[in-house]
Amino acid sequence: MPKQVVPEEKRRRRRPTKSGTVLSEQLIVETALRMLREHGSAGLTARRLGLALDADPSTLYRYFRGMDDLTLAIGDALIGQALEGWRPTGEWRPDLRAVGLRIHGAYVAHTQAALLTTSRVTGRANELAADEAVLDVLRTAGFPLPDTVRIYHAFIDQTLAFAALDAASLALPSASQHADEDMWRSTYARLPRETHPRIAEAAPLLATRMVTSAYPTALDMLLDSAETRLPPPEVQGVS
Repeated sequence: MPKQVVPEEKRRRRRPTKSGTVLSEQLIVETALRMLREHGSAGLTARRLGLALDADPSTLYRYFRGMDDLTLAIGDALIGQALEGWRPTGEWRPDLRAVGLRIHGAYVAHTQAALLTTSRVTGRANELAADEAVLDVLRTAGFPLPDTVRIYHAFIDQTLAFAALDAASLALPSASQHADEDMWRSTYARLPRETHPRIAEAAPLLATRMVTSAYPTALDMLLDSAETRLPPPEVQGVS
């Protein structure tokens, strides 16, 4: 049976920890993000988190039902960071592009957290706000409801998939990162035209492009495709 989370108002009445820290959900999540950045997912345990907060590990269960619940809160916090300061302009394509790049960037900035959370559905406030924003941008632009849901699905999954891929690459040891990047110059660029003509002709461009994220390009391609499904203004209507 899952542990019962203590209501927020009761948590606030808790005495500070021995070092004078007043615990909060936000502080716990921020500390967990720091631990993930410094020690990776293997280093994030209730015991170690309690030590970092100067609190008994059992205290964490007043805020979260368990470590999985904390994981969901971490993912939601990353989405919150992405949305901070963003406001729709009324131009659907620049708005969606900005949201996508913000979400991707927030996850890639926290590689270990991204590996834990990109495949999860949190159902928390920031995730709901992001979903509502994307759906509203599309509907306000005039996309019919079925196309809105189809584009939303592709947009969100593509953003998170690239975030996971890019985060996994950045989480590699630096030697492995450099070896992978050098492969485009040391191997691909040296293949003979007689056996690999298409790779040989593309090698200089591949060496430049393949060491960067393809997400901005893929996002633009998705938005190009979405634009073809937007009805002209004279036939737009809420469906």
